[in-house]
Amino acid sequence: MSTELPSDPKESPPAPRPAPREVWKKGGRLLSVLLAVNVLLLACTLISGGAFNKVAVYDTDVFALLTTMLLLAMLWILFYLLGTARCPDGVPYRDAHAGPIWLRGGLVLFGICTLVMDVFKTGYYSSFFECQSAIKILYPLTQAVFVIVQTYFLWVSAKDCVHTHLDLTRCGLMFTLTTNLAIWMAAVVDESLHQAHAHSSSHNNTSHTRLALDLERASSAVGGECSCDTAVCQIFQQGYFYLYPFNIEYSLFASTMLYVMWKNVGRMLASSTHGHSHAPSPLSLFRETFFAGPVLGLMLFVVGLAVFIIYEVQVSGDRGRTQQALVIYYSFNIVCLGLMTLVSLSGSVIYRFDRRAMDQHKNPTRTLDVALLMGAALGQYAISYYSIVAVVAGTPRDLLAALNLAHALLMIAQHTFQNVFIIESLHRGPPGAEPHDTPPKEPCHGLTFANLDALHTLPSCPPTPRLVGPTPAGSQEAASVIVAPRSHWRRRCLKDISLFLLLCNIILWIMPAFGARPHFSNTVEVDFYGYSLWAAIVNICLPFGIFYRMHAVSSLLEVYVMS
Repeated sequence: MSTELPSDPKESPPAPRPAPREVWKKGGRLLSVLLAVNVLLLACTLISGGAFNKVAVYDTDVFALLTTMLLLAMLWILFYLLGTARCPDGVPYRDAHAGPIWLRGGLVLFGICTLVMDVFKTGYYSSFFECQSAIKILYPLTQAVFVIVQTYFLWVSAKDCVHTHLDLTRCGLMFTLTTNLAIWMAAVVDESLHQAHAHSSSHNNTSHTRLALDLERASSAVGGECSCDTAVCQIFQQGYFYLYPFNIEYSLFASTMLYVMWKNVGRMLASSTHGHSHAPSPLSLFRETFFAGPVLGLMLFVVGLAVFIIYEVQVSGDRGRTQQALVIYYSFNIVCLGLMTLVSLSGSVIYRFDRRAMDQHKNPTRTLDVALLMGAALGQYAISYYSIVAVVAGTPRDLLAALNLAHALLMIAQHTFQNVFIIESLHRGPPGAEPHDTPPKEPCHGLTFANLDALHTLPSCPPTPRLVGPTPAGSQEAASVIVAPRSHWRRRCLKDISLFLLLCNIILWIMPAFGARPHFSNTVEVDFYGYSLWAAIVNICLPFGIFYRMHAVSSLLEVYVMS
């Protein structure tokens, strides 16, 4: 007779764990990164080569490459939506940090403006269809369809942690990210050529004559041998140039969201993820401010719009009007940057009295936000340091040079202290993470300082912060003592600071994004470095500075909601 005795618990096998879904995660990531690097280098080569007439690369070649990349990216997105996302256990987890509503809302807004730009660009190339290649009309139409498909894909799938078709999903995400970066680079190059050609046309002196001719030939490549003479054609041309900033921001927003999805492929999450899963309603947000930040921010926003309009009207006039426009522009920026620096410093000081615990959980979205803030700020740092050297070592010692120097120094300080404030805010725990939930350990003699503003006498020292009174009113009063509302004023101050910085960053994004180029109107740097070198520095670094402003807006909105 054989009987089965219960096995010793010490010898019992461990509880079954889910089988690992991939053996080498870094190998799959390495494959997708290599694919993205090679495709991006090919796109960079063609885009940069097609920007100059001396290189035997035509704009039709660039449009053909970009159209092919858009079609391939759309095919993978459709495969993901119809295949991968619908597999059983294909998306077992969703990252609560990824794809917040304000980021997806900004993506939709910029996507709509990009669609309008594609309509203008299609109308522009259709104005002389008989002498243009068909690829120039096919490209904006393909981009419009791609924007619609990608926006829907990111809206519904930005939080996905995919566990099916891992290598294919990583390669598809990286290829789509590379496609967005290639579109961003083509838009930046096209806009830079347009801005440089406009500057050379308005400053057609002998030192810029050769460069103006080169830019004329480069810009004529956009239109081929055709001329845009009709009023409708010129409206379409100016329209899509003014909408380029929205297309640039759309590509960068999509790239950041795709990168977070790529990091989340194969990621294992707990059933309840740590993070800020939901935000309070907008009405309650505005009720929890002192209104000083939004009011002052709106005032600077309106004044900034007026200054920008005055600058655009007067900067193309004679020398006296240009000097006046530059003085107004620099004066406003100095005031705005100075206030932003002081406000960022005050926010960091408030955090010295904040008892909220630091959030140490793994968060790819926050890691990417910090890296983008630090990396994008390098562009403005570079321009500022070049300006400082030109002003200090140069010959002019007038009012405009002093304003330029103060503007460059404040730009460095503002970026530094704003980054410190935002990064520390993103690493703070949510409201309610204060350590007041655990009672003090020292003995008590009937008195406890639960609130610094008032001294409350309690009958005894309870082991937990729960007080039970004889009446409901007494219970509510005791609970209000334990909640410690002294942190409420800090939350209000932080919300005001976030709103003020948010509005200021928006106006500082609008000015350079829509054509303000004091770097060329002010001849200090141009005379010191030469136009060709200075134009290369500005055209390379300024797009990163413009992106920094919009990314700071997104980060400050998250800080504002979660304060």
